[in-house]
Amino acid sequence: MGLSHVNRQGEANMVDVSDKAVTAREAIAQGTLLLSQEAFAEVSENRAAKGDVLAAARIAGIQGAKQCANLIPLCHPLALSKVDITFEFDAVTPSIVVQCRCKLKGQTGVEMEALTGVNVALLTLFDMCKAVDPNMTMTGIHVLEKRGGKTGDWQHGNR
Repeated sequence: MGLSHVNRQGEANMVDVSDKAVTAREAIAQGTLLLSQEAFAEVSENRAAKGDVLAAARIAGIQGAKQCANLIPLCHPLALSKVDITFEFDAVTPSIVVQCRCKLKGQTGVEMEALTGVNVALLTLFDMCKAVDPNMTMTGIHVLEKRGGKTGDWQHGNR
C-alpha cells in the first residue's frame, strides 16, 4: 500500500481526500501515566496544590485534539463533533489511564486527533504533578480502536 503522505517523488505531501465519502468516523486513543503513590493520591483525592488536576488535563486534552492540524504538519483541519477525555485510576500500579475519543462526520479519520488529545492530557497531568513526582513515565500511547471510513472498524492488536 505504501505511505500515504509521500508522493511518487518521495516528497511529503498532504493527502487529497476531496473524493472520499463523508462518513461517521470515530477513534479512541489511550495512554498511561505511571506515578508515585503520593502523586497518585493527590490527583485521585483532588488535593493537589495546583488545583483540580483532572479538570485541567481534560480541558487540555480537548484543546489538544482540536489543535492537531496546527501541530502535525500534514493533518487535515477537522471539524470535530465530539472530544471526550476520560481517566481510569489503578491504585495498585499506581497509574492513571487516559482515553481520548474523537468523533466527526468527514472525509478522513480522527486517529491523530485522538492521539494528540491523549498526549496533551498526559503532558498536563505530568506538568501539574512534577513537583511531587518528577520521575513519572508516560507509556503505552496507542490507538485503541477506530470506526468508519474506507477501511472500516479496527481495534488495537488486530493486524
